[in-house]
Amino acid sequence: MSPGPRPAPVPWHDGPMHERPIADPDLEAYAAAHSTPEPDWLAAVTAATRSESPLHGMMVGHLVGRFLGMLVAFARPRRILEIGTFTGYSALAMAAGLPPDGRIVTLELDPEHAALARRNIDASPHAGQVEIRVGPAIDSLAALEGPFDLVLIDADKESYRAYYEASLPLLAPGGLIVVDNVLWYGRVLRRDAADPSTAAILAFNEHVASDPRVECVMLTVRDGLTLIRRR
Repeated sequence: MSPGPRPAPVPWHDGPMHERPIADPDLEAYAAAHSTPEPDWLAAVTAATRSESPLHGMMVGHLVGRFLGMLVAFARPRRILEIGTFTGYSALAMAAGLPPDGRIVTLELDPEHAALARRNIDASPHAGQVEIRVGPAIDSLAALEGPFDLVLIDADKESYRAYYEASLPLLAPGGLIVVDNVLWYGRVLRRDAADPSTAAILAFNEHVASDPRVECVMLTVRDGLTLIRRR
């Protein structure tokens, strides 16, 4: 059966910097307060990121970190691929759900971010489970051998489609791809958006939704997450 027509886009309402929260901030704070707290070693990553990186807003944060850890605990992957390490928070949030023999390969372009991530990972209980590879992710992907049971894409938005296409052949049967920032601060409702990142996210979302090789669900968690499974 072919899918029916897609609903019309919700009208855009301008806000500061033409952005708007995906969830009510008070409700998001309530949800965080009623989720299991971060362990001390993960809270230390939060503190280090906020104090050492001017880009600390890029960190996935408590709710998404808990979601990723729970997803790993349910899906029980043994090999995880992460595209976009930043300071290591999401890798460590996922590592907490891995079995002892589970491993994560995480790809990071920026050597300074990779160095901070390495310090954070080395200070955690999961130092032996996370490998950081530094350099352009598309080059690192070409050098990797699958299969990976779970892939997390959370890097430069303009390369999302390239990362997705490079990840699919590495995905194990029954594996899952998770993509962050798919609602992009609400900018996806601006069909006339001219900035390259928003245009790339819009194109990526359409590509995945219409890809006959996979099925997907987009969630309104923080800045939007899409879960993708090969058919």
